[in-house]
Amino acid sequence: MARIDETRPFLPVGIAVLTVSDTRTPETDRSGDTLVARIEDAGHRLVARAIVPDDIGAIRAQVEAWTHDTAVDVVITTGGTGFTGRDVTPEALEPIFEKRMDGFSAVFHRISYDKIGTSTIQSRATGGVLNATFIFVLPGSPGACKDAWDSILKAQLDYRHMPCNFVEIMPRLDEHLKRSAG
Repeated sequence: MARIDETRPFLPVGIAVLTVSDTRTPETDRSGDTLVARIEDAGHRLVARAIVPDDIGAIRAQVEAWTHDTAVDVVITTGGTGFTGRDVTPEALEPIFEKRMDGFSAVFHRISYDKIGTSTIQSRATGGVLNATFIFVLPGSPGACKDAWDSILKAQLDYRHMPCNFVEIMPRLDEHLKRSAG
């Protein structure tokens, strides 16, 4: 079973939060606020935060810029995962993932199903890796952000979480690039 190994040190990671919305502002971004509070409460570093419109180019440009920033280990986006015409976050990011994380979506939907039932199918939450940076694409509701952080990300971004976690593999995310360069 999963557990926290108290003999291991907590290793804070750098996280950037991107809200994708045509209407939210820094004053009305409850989902971004939810993520920031949880990131800081867990002891991680909030490296950056931004709001961009529901636009493939704007979303992709911001996320790619953060994946080239060595202070950013993880990017979490919120918003734009539904089915309306303006919901384009998965279209912006999935094509540039070097590796997709299908398990993230599966676990997110399992957790969400327990809370909102079949309405979970209206989200296209996803995850992946780009430039040795984990990327998680969450729905725009504060509840979905709470569920993803509390039930998945908090544990996986804790080096003490056993039997395995994302932090312990971070140094190896770009090993394919190191091999080909050498």
